Amino acid sequence: MQPSLHFFTPKHQSLLQTQSPLFTSKFIVNPAKKTVPRNQLPLLSPPAPSRSPPHPEVVEPMVQRERSNVLVPQHPNYPVHLNRFQKLAAVALDKIETSVIMRLEKNHVLPKMVDPAVQISGNFAPVEECPVHHGLEVVGRIPACLRGVYVRNGANPMFAPSGGHHLFDGDGMIHAISLGLGNKASYCCRYTRTSRLVQEARFGRCMFPKPIGELHGHLGLARLGLYMARAGLGLVDGSHGTGVANAGLVYFNGRLLAMSEDDLPYHVKITGDADLETIGRFNFNDQIDCPLIAHPKLDPVTGDLHTLNYNVLKKPYLKYFRFDKFGRKSRDLHVDIDQATMIHDFAITENFVVIPDHQMVFKLSEMIRGGSPVVYNKNKTSRFGVLQQNDVVGSGIQWINVPNCFCFHLWNAWEEISDTGDKIIVVIGSSMNPPDSIFNESKDTFRSELSEIRMNLRTRQSTQRVIVSGMNLEAGQVNGQYLGQKTRFVYLAIADPWPKCSGIAKVDLQTGKVTKFMYGTWRYGGEPFFVPDKKQTCNRNGDEDEGYIMGLLRDEKKEMSEMVIVKGSSMEQVAAIRLPSRVPYGFHGTFISQEELRRQVI
Repeated sequence: MQPSLHFFTPKHQSLLQTQSPLFTSKFIVNPAKKTVPRNQLPLLSPPAPSRSPPHPEVVEPMVQRERSNVLVPQHPNYPVHLNRFQKLAAVALDKIETSVIMRLEKNHVLPKMVDPAVQISGNFAPVEECPVHHGLEVVGRIPACLRGVYVRNGANPMFAPSGGHHLFDGDGMIHAISLGLGNKASYCCRYTRTSRLVQEARFGRCMFPKPIGELHGHLGLARLGLYMARAGLGLVDGSHGTGVANAGLVYFNGRLLAMSEDDLPYHVKITGDADLETIGRFNFNDQIDCPLIAHPKLDPVTGDLHTLNYNVLKKPYLKYFRFDKFGRKSRDLHVDIDQATMIHDFAITENFVVIPDHQMVFKLSEMIRGGSPVVYNKNKTSRFGVLQQNDVVGSGIQWINVPNCFCFHLWNAWEEISDTGDKIIVVIGSSMNPPDSIFNESKDTFRSELSEIRMNLRTRQSTQRVIVSGMNLEAGQVNGQYLGQKTRFVYLAIADPWPKCSGIAKVDLQTGKVTKFMYGTWRYGGEPFFVPDKKQTCNRNGDEDEGYIMGLLRDEKKEMSEMVIVKGSSMEQVAAIRLPSRVPYGFHGTFISQEELRRQVI
């Protein structure tokens, strides 16, 4: 069967530009304990052919539903555009992969962190695309301020991995719940049509190496060499990016952008029928040619979008820049760090950018020694860089050591003045231990503790304190209207018992009080998203928590998925929306109001 890509229009293909590295990092939420045999992982069948291009406003499913629910290695389908020499070369390289590389890989026991039988099982098993379903069952009343679309990103591999697979390696899929007048709701989920996914769909199987699951040791070098040979022969094209767009989502300047730090963001359109359509890679109107991290920061006061780019191959290893509210880019600021470092998140204050330089680093030379290129450098002291937003050269950055700190995510930061008149930068984040828990198995008990870090810009000294102990708190946020300003509350997933997320915690940063909303027995979710009540005027008089928290959850016993809506001030549920199909655990999301959608760039 020859898959067709008629859903991807010439307009979309013209937007594919620029090469990206093959390394990425994202946060893992809820690895399932239920496993299935490695050759029987639930998924979807390859794309079915289409006889004619669809209407521009209609997004055809990447696959036909109800065709197959078994994830198995696909037999190669060679695209018709290949010439005879390319087809012969493709057959030869496939033979090398199956007879040499895969045979050697089978002699190695895969660690749980890259074993597909663990990483793609239970409610982490991928699902097929789901077209728009209207008229969903709603229990309770949807608040009037929640008119718009909640979207959540996640990893959803289309094809069976031939080797190792980490959860972060999966193809990006966005789940969208539209909330309208009259207590009405609809749901759909769609793949983000990345260049990588479109090319693999033509072949009917994986063709690009998986950065975390496969690029380990000598066999990882063999995988990398196989990819380079295929690219050199024109079988695959990495010049249009190799990213999966499965981690972050941000709505900026009229565009929904799907992000992962291995590529440029992808522009995804929300249609009038509440469907999703990939427009293509977005380079901010030819202003960038490099990947962006998955967690840009949108300043609620200025409307600026702050972001970072890190490079794992060459200096400068790190760059900072921002876009104003009209999408105009500032000049690049090269941030001087000694080695390529995994920087998944950062923070902003009113005047500063706060950049972590932690202990997870990239050392590609480790592959030659038989190891992973993602290394926990125990000899490195964690630190934060504090950079003035108006710094034009980057030389004024202040580095402050914060020992024994690894914050994969930072929830907020702000500025204070001490009793002695010193400027203090306060950072709120979840400190993870061991730092490499996401990538390596460890005998040590996992901890992710909500912490406060205070840094004195005059003395360059720091302090840390745990705000909530004895509870793993990860994946969440503050009221976005207060980002970069002092906040009282933060809303986080309760990752207890790790790695399941059993509820939502509202933490009072002043008192340390925790108010919980628990999902119930056999019910687990992911990141909670806080939406402020637009009817409220946010000020310092105590209405910071006036709004609603929404999140997706799965009842693993009843095999039902739903979205819950919880009132921020009372932490009581006000509504639940029953979803028509299973929604796997995923990564990060955002909410786009009807007012914002009216200004969407079409």
